[in-house]
Amino acid sequence: MQCLLKGHRLPSEVQLAGQFLVSRPTVGRALLELEQKGLVERRAGSGTYVRQSKPDRKLVFGLLIPELGQTEIFEPICKGIAQARTSQPFELLWGQTQRLHSKEAQARELCDQFVARGASGVFLAPIELMQGMERVNVFIAEALNKAGIPLILLDRDICAYPQRRGDDLVGIDNHRAGYLIIEHLLTLGCRRIIFFAHPNSAPTVSARAEGYREALLARGVAYDPAWVKWGDCNDANFIRQILDDLRPEAFACGNDITAAQLMQTLTALGVRIPHEIRIIGIDDVKYSGILQVPLTTLHQPCQELGAEALLAMIARIAYPNMPARHIILECKLVVRESCGARAANTRLSCDITKTGFGTVPAQSHGFRNP
Repeated sequence: MQCLLKGHRLPSEVQLAGQFLVSRPTVGRALLELEQKGLVERRAGSGTYVRQSKPDRKLVFGLLIPELGQTEIFEPICKGIAQARTSQPFELLWGQTQRLHSKEAQARELCDQFVARGASGVFLAPIELMQGMERVNVFIAEALNKAGIPLILLDRDICAYPQRRGDDLVGIDNHRAGYLIIEHLLTLGCRRIIFFAHPNSAPTVSARAEGYREALLARGVAYDPAWVKWGDCNDANFIRQILDDLRPEAFACGNDITAAQLMQTLTALGVRIPHEIRIIGIDDVKYSGILQVPLTTLHQPCQELGAEALLAMIARIAYPNMPARHIILECKLVVRESCGARAANTRLSCDITKTGFGTVPAQSHGFRNP
């Protein structure tokens, strides 16, 4: 058997198949496994070579998250990135920005810092809740692409749903998330369900709204676009108008912070939760279980998402020409009091039939004037 030194070219697949009396696909799979382990490298039009040993270089990754500290999901995501296990040493750059800057200015400044530093890669949480956010997010992504810096999107895409940019994205299936929370409310007997979210929310929320629509149609409930509301949940007059005009049985919120703020407004209006209005959210942020009425929500595995994002970054650096990937993590329903179910603090897999946890009988629980 021939011994090959580092840098030497391997025989062709045909030659290896003949030498070892195996099929060519078997040889191809073996070479792919060696390549994934970093033992060989394939050069287009040239062949496969024993990889040259190189001293390990510490990778430096930038965290471009202007909303860090404002949206709770990103702290555990960053923790997941920092604590993920990998064979390659790395460090995280948090960047420094002026606190008085707008989110756009912060994002641009962080981008400039990471490009100037020559970061090995950048984890980007695209800006939301801002006019012109897509323009800003596209500018940042293109600046990083131009600098040759790999980019991993966290939680959300840059483009409006259902469009996709050619960047790796790690998150949950938001369309399915919206479907599942509505399915849960329908199982509890609700039919007059409003989907509520802030204007200029991330594309994830639009995907959840589409899941809301499909869940209603799947259960034979008429869908009316007027029941999807984009507005300020702290505006008591706006919420009062919705209650008077539509008399909903439940609100499905685009995320937990919206649900928590809406819950405060409804309570101030004298609405009892869940007796008159049921509420459900998405994210399972740390305060959702200690609200005045603990919130039923869909748990987003943020720390695991961070770990997967790091693995995606390592893979992108190793194989820069592979197709863009959307890596989807599983999420679980967390049933608490706000939806009207009786089994508080019960976790149910989104993939199982949600029965046997003491549902409230199907009846009207619409808003009643006090």
